[in-house]
Amino acid sequence: MSVPYETAYEPPESPEPHSPEEHLERLLGRALNSFDLPDEVMGRLGSALAHDSALHSAHHSSGLHRETYRHTWLLADATVLTLWELVHNTAPGSAPTHEIYADEEEAGVATSRLPLPPDPPLCGRHLALQLPPETSPRHAYVPDDSADHARRVLRRAENPDGDRPGEDVTAQLRSAFAHRITQAFGRSRLSGDARQNFALYEHAFLLFDGGEISLWEVEHTLTPDGRHMCEVYVSEEAARAAMARRAEGVRGA
Repeated sequence: MSVPYETAYEPPESPEPHSPEEHLERLLGRALNSFDLPDEVMGRLGSALAHDSALHSAHHSSGLHRETYRHTWLLADATVLTLWELVHNTAPGSAPTHEIYADEEEAGVATSRLPLPPDPPLCGRHLALQLPPETSPRHAYVPDDSADHARRVLRRAENPDGDRPGEDVTAQLRSAFAHRITQAFGRSRLSGDARQNFALYEHAFLLFDGGEISLWEVEHTLTPDGRHMCEVYVSEEAARAAMARRAEGVRGA
């Protein structure tokens, strides 16, 4: 039978916020196989700074159900560690069983042993969700008040109308927990004195779900009164194109 949308998204615990340590303690306390987690994983989790939980996949059919949750921690060394929680019942109406795995493939093997048919396509009658696979961060990040840093960068942007990061980018950056600022060099379309009037910086952000997003900030003084000005773009290509347009406008003035 079909499953109500909100039922499949019901979290395995109270939605009240708690610290990364409390979250891990609850997770390990309810998992039957928590003692199987590698010592190296447990040691790394001791430096957790923040955490997030999300439904990764779900399947409900004929009184049987299973959900897989992805629990992600941001660690003090700016890396991300994920544990996979499998929640299921072995008979219609029975109490849920919780299992925890440090490897997504191991969680998948455990899921395949359950008395449930394979996931149906999304257009079927049951809910089945799959999120993009986890990837390693591109940068070494510094945990900080990164969401506020993103707001400050966007606030000082003086882009031409309609040429600034949109609300979708702003919404993503609200979940930033670490960031890194680097000056970008090379591949410039500028030459001579014009190049010296610009500085380009990448503000790279690590998000709560392990994703990454960058803001590219152009700093220059090519204004009518020589005032310092900042423009912000969502890609390096767009930022460098803006630099070239600004320099060309000065030459043509």
